[in-house]
Amino acid sequence: MTFKIVKNYPNTALSKPIITVRLITRDELPQLLALYHHLNPVDAPLPADDVLQSIWDGILHDPRLYYIVADVDNQLVATCNLTIVPNLTRGARPYGIIENVVTHLDYRQQGLGTQVLHYALALAWEQQCYKVMLLSGSKREETLNFYENAGFKRGLKTGFVALPPEEL
Repeated sequence: MTFKIVKNYPNTALSKPIITVRLITRDELPQLLALYHHLNPVDAPLPADDVLQSIWDGILHDPRLYYIVADVDNQLVATCNLTIVPNLTRGARPYGIIENVVTHLDYRQQGLGTQVLHYALALAWEQQCYKVMLLSGSKREETLNFYENAGFKRGLKTGFVALPPEEL
């Protein structure tokens, strides 16, 4: 499943960029990591390149993991990842978890983040998920409204997060 959209973007030099929402490819790891700097500008260091590539290959070969991207003329500008979790309740229907939602600073407020979330939700519904969950660490009303406008409901459940003792 791939969505292609032609749209004018005032923040770019391109008059009619081609926007594609799709699954990531193996060779786009460097672009993904660069995009993640817009999510966590100060993040833990990554392992050595060979270890990182091994992790990436494992992710790409796992049928339950999906990395969705929006690209504008072959530049990754938004992403999220979806994990499908097998389940023994709700008629043994799986559920989905979305993480690492980010849009490049220069492309925000243009609907690209919403498009990658809609793509992830479509994948989850195709796999018969009975729900998809997303946690946000943001307290900003603008961010929370973004998720609501993309189809998520606030306040249906209470989220909890446990961290390893060394990260508290």
